[in-house]
Amino acid sequence: MNEGRRELDVDARFLLANERTLLAWVRTSLTLLAGGVAVEQLAPDLSGRTGLAVMLLVAGLATVIAGGVRFRSADRAIREGRLPSNGLAPYALVAVVAVTAILAAVVVLVG
Repeated sequence: MNEGRRELDVDARFLLANERTLLAWVRTSLTLLAGGVAVEQLAPDLSGRTGLAVMLLVAGLATVIAGGVRFRSADRAIREGRLPSNGLAPYALVAVVAVTAILAAVVVLVG
């Protein structure tokens, strides 16, 4: 036992569930990033494609950062015997994806 540090018995299932949640955030981020690259590379005649691609790329970056922050926060809470906070990142991700879907529909219909 490390001196000055209180060690708790932590159920590994919670730590592994937290890790799986992080991996879901990473998969979501990779999907957004791939979508951004695909829009830019595969739709050269689509007006507004660069803006949509950049939005998807920024959303992918923000998603992986939010997932990492949430993972660290939840890991800390689990190890301290607390419940992790809900946070706003999931709601922000839903809003960004919804807005992106609307903009993508507009770009496709107009372009």
